Amino acid sequence: MPLCPTSPSATRMRSVFSTTIVLLVALTITAEAIKRKEKGKEAKAESECSDWKFGKCVPNSGDCGVGVREATCNEQSKKHKCKVPCNWKKDFGADCKYKFGRWAECDTAKGTRSRSGTLKKALFNADCQTTIKVSKPCTPKTPKAKGSEKKGKKGKEN
Repeated sequence: MPLCPTSPSATRMRSVFSTTIVLLVALTITAEAIKRKEKGKEAKAESECSDWKFGKCVPNSGDCGVGVREATCNEQSKKHKCKVPCNWKKDFGADCKYKFGRWAECDTAKGTRSRSGTLKKALFNADCQTTIKVSKPCTPKTPKAKGSEKKGKKGKEN
């Protein structure tokens, strides 16, 4: 037997259903507010420290590749993912960026040429020298041969 829309039991069912929906909505809103409040506390705790000190990037294996960099501030400590390029073998590290001048002429006594660079950017608050000097071995200036044979004389000889 279907319920009549105006019967007392139908009205009671509608009110129970409406109350249930209102309670579910209120519970969802409260849960979201609690989550936002907790996230705000975590972000505030992290943002309280403004003087983070970052260590060098230490590769997970070998001397290059993906690794970890430790950051500390007061009593907080975090580990960040980082990467050391595999072609990076410089003494001053990958966190110090320099602007270099031209290579000097070859010093024949030492067999090296050098150039100096000034600090352009220090990443992760790295401890970088303001100016550095790098050197490399002199290379002999011999023009590379582009081809010893002329075109057209490849296959046949008369």
